[in-house]
Amino acid sequence: MSRLRNGTNRVALLGVAAALLASGAALASATGPVRDRLPSNWPRLSADRTWLDGEALGRWRDEGWWPPLVIAALCVGVLLFLCWGGAQLRAGRLRELPLGQPGVTLSGAALAAAMAERAGAVDGVIRAHVTLLGRPRRLRARITLVLSPESRPETVLHELARQAVAEARAAAAPRALEADVRLTVQRHKLRRLR
Repeated sequence: MSRLRNGTNRVALLGVAAALLASGAALASATGPVRDRLPSNWPRLSADRTWLDGEALGRWRDEGWWPPLVIAALCVGVLLFLCWGGAQLRAGRLRELPLGQPGVTLSGAALAAAMAERAGAVDGVIRAHVTLLGRPRRLRARITLVLSPESRPETVLHELARQAVAEARAAAAPRALEADVRLTVQRHKLRRLR
């Protein structure tokens, strides 16, 4: 689901960027400094062009169907934008996790802090950061670990899965908990010789 959401976000941003780029290029080609630097075979807008003159605007206003159609299209666009924004907020950080009894919840930040503490206790881990994402029915833990240069990543991952992730899955049961782990290695500091 997150891949679909990321793909949708990228397509939407690409579409908006392409529309803005095309309209900016059209407007720039109508002005003097840019217009003079364009190759002679490129299409150009005339410098004295008006996008909507008073006479054309008056004709559109005389049509009875035009104002309601424009208002409806703008309302649909705003509603789609609000739905998309709401979906982005809902799929963000987990705030609370309902537990088995009514009114009993576990803070998402507290669970993330506990996971980070357990992950930081694994041998070879220098720093650990955990972010819980998703909805209360399906959770995703984004775990970022900074390893010491001497540590073995496969050993660290095995211990992480056995300790921190297993305990978090038990706390979140019966909900599914996926874990995305990103590993980085702390570099040795170079010593300067004099």
